[in-house]
Amino acid sequence: MNNYNEKEILASLQDPSRYRNAFGQIVQHYTEQLYWQIRRMVLNHDDANDILQNTFLRAWDNIAYFRGEAKLSTWLYRIAFNECLIFLNKQKATTHASIDGTEAPLIDRLEDNADFDGDEIQRLFQKALLTLPEKQRMVFNLKYFQEMKYNEISEVLGTSIGALKASYHHAIKKIREYLKDNS
Repeated sequence: MNNYNEKEILASLQDPSRYRNAFGQIVQHYTEQLYWQIRRMVLNHDDANDILQNTFLRAWDNIAYFRGEAKLSTWLYRIAFNECLIFLNKQKATTHASIDGTEAPLIDRLEDNADFDGDEIQRLFQKALLTLPEKQRMVFNLKYFQEMKYNEISEVLGTSIGALKASYHHAIKKIREYLKDNS
């Protein structure tokens, strides 16, 4: 199977002799897009790889419980989002991030990130994103970068479409204000 066919792969997951190969195709198909979604949340390449690995381990452990009510990608994004939140909460606990919700430690990491090759405008945009609360940043990333529809984001995050629209609107407003104040 060179082409990714989700229905065939999900059927293969039911066959113990084809399970491992089918899951390998899932990993191969979703690795890059999940990596970049995670990377936009945590910035660091090594942290993103660790979270991606945890995402696939959690999916491996729980694929038998996948009911197919949503797309597989939605389920994987939800796992990745939860893994990002776990990581960021642990990071906040160890770095004693400020209570006002700003992500100063992540902004500092952006400055020190040798992997970041963007120009100053891109760096400023990334800093603006890091001022957003985690969930709002995830909403923005899924809508803006992944071009997901609100109903898909709703399934990933378990939030109403109205709340997502408001969150996205507030994120854009905060990003504009940050860019205006810091450029």
